Amino acid sequence: MSRALALLRSAHPEPGGAVTLAMTLLGVGAGHRGWAILGVAAAVGATQLSVGWVNDWLDADRDRAAGRTDKPVARGAVSRRTVGIAGLLSSLVIPLLGLPFGWAATLCIALVGVFALLYDWPLKSTAFSIVPYLVAFGLLPAFVVVALPGHPTPPVWLVAAGALLGGGAHFANVLPDLADDAATGVRGLPHRLGATGSQIAAAVLLLGATLALVLGPPGPPSWSGWVAGAAAVVVLPLGWYAARRAHGRAVAMFRAVILVALIDVLLLIFSGPVA
Repeated sequence: MSRALALLRSAHPEPGGAVTLAMTLLGVGAGHRGWAILGVAAAVGATQLSVGWVNDWLDADRDRAAGRTDKPVARGAVSRRTVGIAGLLSSLVIPLLGLPFGWAATLCIALVGVFALLYDWPLKSTAFSIVPYLVAFGLLPAFVVVALPGHPTPPVWLVAAGALLGGGAHFANVLPDLADDAATGVRGLPHRLGATGSQIAAAVLLLGATLALVLGPPGPPSWSGWVAGAAAVVVLPLGWYAARRAHGRAVAMFRAVILVALIDVLLLIFSGPVA
């Protein structure tokens, strides 16, 4: 693996790319055009690169101790110093990328970056680990709306849906790493609740996001919204039942949570007018 590719892998490109793509598509649906679409993608992308690189810089020793061969820094494919410098530069560029959209949008995207970094340190190993996810994911769609010409006020339902989706994503994202994290001293809220509690929390938060996205926009819900909402209501209990039948194995419930998260992202992208 080349150093450039290893550096990219250190930024957690899969979840970061998914968030950036979702917000960019939301921007298109909200009315951004031309350079503004690229600007939204760049600003959101910078927040994702920042949190990913800083996370791996901070966790380098912990990842080595846990034998995380999937982490480029832990296996020596890229130096910790390089990843730290990349994290610093991407963090500093976030507000600069917001400036073309005005001061309100700049403040909004800068706060996304700040709260994302607060998760990396010091909140990741505390009972408040969910707070940065709630705030940052609530502010991301708010940034997309505030960045529109005229700087409209983001609707409450959109911010709430983003926050709930982020909270659910926190629990879902941590589930596969609970054992490794516990072995290296990470004690965030999901670790304190345990696998079962985290699955339930993720399900409740994502179902709340679904309801906000279906019922929040003005006018009666669309047929696609009703279908998506019904699917979320059905998938989560089925995942829980399948997990119980598998003698407590969390795979089925984890997959159900991820499926509902995908439904929520699609609802967010196609939520209709947001300003």
